[in-house]
Amino acid sequence: MLSWVWVAFLALSLLCGGMTGRLAEVTAAMAEGAGQAVTLLLSITGLMCFWSGVMEVLSRSGIAAWIARALRPLLRPLFGDAARDGAAMEAVSANVTANLLGLSNAATPIGLRAADRLYTVCGRRGAPDAVLTLVTLNSASIQLIPSTVAAVRASLGAAAPFDIMPAVWGASVVSVLAVLSASRLLRPVYPDCEREMEKRGRK
Repeated sequence: MLSWVWVAFLALSLLCGGMTGRLAEVTAAMAEGAGQAVTLLLSITGLMCFWSGVMEVLSRSGIAAWIARALRPLLRPLFGDAARDGAAMEAVSANVTANLLGLSNAATPIGLRAADRLYTVCGRRGAPDAVLTLVTLNSASIQLIPSTVAAVRASLGAAAPFDIMPAVWGASVVSVLAVLSASRLLRPVYPDCEREMEKRGRK
């Protein structure tokens, strides 16, 4: 879907540039923007590698697992019957932990693994409530350390790239509460995980 959006933006910019007689400026801006994107990517690579290394240290030292275990009692009420599956909740807790540390690049593969396990637990039909809850938590996550945003700010010359932390904490808490409330109020009705788990148990 996003690829179509970007193609549409590109086509509109070329069309408007041609209609206004500024096509040369549009093509120059495209080349300049591509160069700036590469520069930005290279400038934040070091900091992203650093925080990925921090996540690896936390994982190997057992701190990430401890955080995940501490989060499970808070997450169980959100996932209903799916919370009875230990593997599913371990993956969900790891995903939330990665997001808490602001490591979105590490949270994505963990989130996909958690979603796959939840689908196994709840059945492959439709969009079970547990999977929708995971998606909302992953999309509007609480971040204790906004490492990705801080890396971008540092690359653009911010003197104190982490001074946004209080604002990030407040905004992320409010966003998570808002999406969880909306998911509960507007969620569609699908067969619950308990029925699917009982069916698998009989097999």
